Amino acid sequence: MASYPSTTIDFLRHGEPQGGSKYRGTLDDPLSDIGWEQMQKTIDNYPAPWQKIVSSPLKRCSQFAKKTSEALSIPLEIEHDFREMNFGLWEGKTRKELLDDELYSEHVQNFWRNPRDHTPPQGEPIEDVHNRITKAWQTMLSNSEGDHILFVAHSGVIRVTIGMLLGIPLENLSRLLIPFAAMSRVRIDHIGDTPIPRLLFWHIGGAE
Repeated sequence: MASYPSTTIDFLRHGEPQGGSKYRGTLDDPLSDIGWEQMQKTIDNYPAPWQKIVSSPLKRCSQFAKKTSEALSIPLEIEHDFREMNFGLWEGKTRKELLDDELYSEHVQNFWRNPRDHTPPQGEPIEDVHNRITKAWQTMLSNSEGDHILFVAHSGVIRVTIGMLLGIPLENLSRLLIPFAAMSRVRIDHIGDTPIPRLLFWHIGGAE
């Protein structure tokens, strides 16, 4: 049986940030104590021989990634284009606050149903998010063939990336729920001219 190279990526969403669950795309809140514990528990339960760590630049991802990189003596790459999407005027608001606000209630529900056609006010269109993440992802893969990578990022980034790999339309990305500190694994099999991505498992972490 012929062998072929494969690249494995473990997607780890950040844990709970200080201030709890809210729309924070550009807000750079660090992890809460609970958030640190959630992420540490996940990697303790799912250890792997990672060759490197790739992280969003935002503190709720990068600070844990840096600590883990130092603890495991493996290199860390911070990629600016793996930051969370900008939620515009929804930044800092909870889901309940948006649902209770007459100005935003219908809009946020439509965003959950179809983020492609219902961009948050003054926010970043999902097509733009998809384009920057896809470009950074392709660069990462070209520099990492055959590696096992720990990818520390945000729910939006993980949705877009896994959606892209599995062919999920942008309008359906909200159907992927990714709790705090959840880990999922994708293997890219480099067979022929077109690599084949495969979702191997989905570990449920902490609360949304």
